Amino acid sequence: MMERILIVEDEEKIARFIELELKYEGYEVEKAFNGRDGLELARTQPFDLILLDIMIPGINGIEVLRRIRQFSDLPIILLTARDAVVDKVTGLDGGADDYITKPFAIEELLARIRVALRKRDTTNESGKSSELVLGPLHIDPLKREVRVNDTLIHLTKREFDLLYYLLENKNIVLSRERILEKIWGYDFSGETNAVDVYIRYIRAKIEEPFGLKIIYTVRGVGYVIKDE
Repeated sequence: MMERILIVEDEEKIARFIELELKYEGYEVEKAFNGRDGLELARTQPFDLILLDIMIPGINGIEVLRRIRQFSDLPIILLTARDAVVDKVTGLDGGADDYITKPFAIEELLARIRVALRKRDTTNESGKSSELVLGPLHIDPLKREVRVNDTLIHLTKREFDLLYYLLENKNIVLSRERILEKIWGYDFSGETNAVDVYIRYIRAKIEEPFGLKIIYTVRGVGYVIKDE
């Protein structure tokens, strides 16, 4: 079955160029030229990956990304003409899987698409198929739901993936570098303190409100969830 890719890009010549290259590679392609149409297509049609330009009319790409992440975790690669670090960080923190800065070589874009799709397939296979439980904490990977007792906890895509990875490797101390490679991707160029920031987010949502101690810091190394 052919994989389907949605291109959300307001520059029609660029969108058409990418569409032709993707079709040549064997992908099915749909296009949208503004944020509202892109979001509607993402809601109503099945896709395997989205190429999302940040500077699009209607609703900007970051907001489209945020809204898609409320109902889907399919791979999203941001396209941007801006090389500012803040745009990259905002996009990655918002749940993007990767970004590529214009102008780009089509070979690089195709390679990034293959990596994102392969990572999705590996996750699905390896997988997150069974519910994980630790005391009152329940994680359902199929529904991507986290509950403490009967209370549903809203986590972002990256928060969910990080918590699941830690619990999946219960009693194993995971270094910050290992976590970055697994959750952020091998080519993430940010600092390892990104892990610390997201651990704080998770603790604020799960540990502090319920008086729990789930994630332990191993000084100078990383983090571990203990079976206690």
